Amino acid sequence: MRPRSGTVATTALVTALAVAAVMTTGIALADLGAARAGSDGAKRQDLGNFDYGVCRGPDAGCYHDWGNFSPANGFHALLWTRTAGPRHADLGPPLGPGLDPPLSAANVVQSQMVRLGQQNGFTVDWTEDLAQVATPAQLLKYNAVIFFSSNRATLDDAGQTSLRQYVRAGGGFVGIHNAFGAEYNWPWYEGLLGNANFYDHGPLQNGTVLTMDRRDASTAGLPARWTFTDEWYNLIPFPTDVRLLAAVDERTLPSGARGNLGDPGLGDLHPVAWCQYYDGGRSWVTTLGHDAGDFTGDATFPGASSFQKLIAGGIQSAMGMKPFCR
Repeated sequence: MRPRSGTVATTALVTALAVAAVMTTGIALADLGAARAGSDGAKRQDLGNFDYGVCRGPDAGCYHDWGNFSPANGFHALLWTRTAGPRHADLGPPLGPGLDPPLSAANVVQSQMVRLGQQNGFTVDWTEDLAQVATPAQLLKYNAVIFFSSNRATLDDAGQTSLRQYVRAGGGFVGIHNAFGAEYNWPWYEGLLGNANFYDHGPLQNGTVLTMDRRDASTAGLPARWTFTDEWYNLIPFPTDVRLLAAVDERTLPSGARGNLGDPGLGDLHPVAWCQYYDGGRSWVTTLGHDAGDFTGDATFPGASSFQKLIAGGIQSAMGMKPFCR
């Protein structure tokens, strides 16, 4: 049975950042037309809630359960790290052609995502080769496709069509860090990110992440508050029709949230992770993940273990291994 078309009513969790403990509630997001104050008191507009012409939101009625993914076949993810703009250092040098090309010690993201999968019950293939994502059939071998800091025009026309048909067939999408800096001129992809795009960011700095919904598979077991180091992306538009999972308390950023292009920050609600059903598939995304230190296994990089738990649970839920977006 096909789900209804159109957008699902806005449902999100908001948090009161004025108190030390995280307080979760089920009220709707603030009016997107209203000005929001950044951490330095400057005002910004959220620039609207765009209509992407698909069924989207936290309602599972938007999902296409067409039997394309059987648990009997195990759980498999495809990691996509192709960049067409500035390349994050943790990605290492560009990869060679084909599927699972050789990795160097500098390809931290690729190596560590394979390790994360091994520790959490799923396999990870990796590629930056457009020929490997040219058809939906190639993607349908995977329970989730992970875009990790793959930026700018990362897909050609065939790849765009392939990703869209894969998601419509019930596929899982995971976007991490500069996946928000990709495909700026493709509205469908912006909707896949939850009606959000990277605009700018401030300096790399410590901040306190607030776990807003600790019942989700990606946030279960995380501390209510945890320290992390990142660039703290400012977003235009602001995510809507999603379930918000984590946010950063802008008051804890030593240099504030103002970005290099002048965005004053997102104010009292600065989300860093959320989920939604989208055009038949599942989408789980986070703006976090800038530094190779995110994958350390000790206390040398505060919050690394929480970050790894967050994305592992997000991938598992997008795959269907665990309940999604609850």
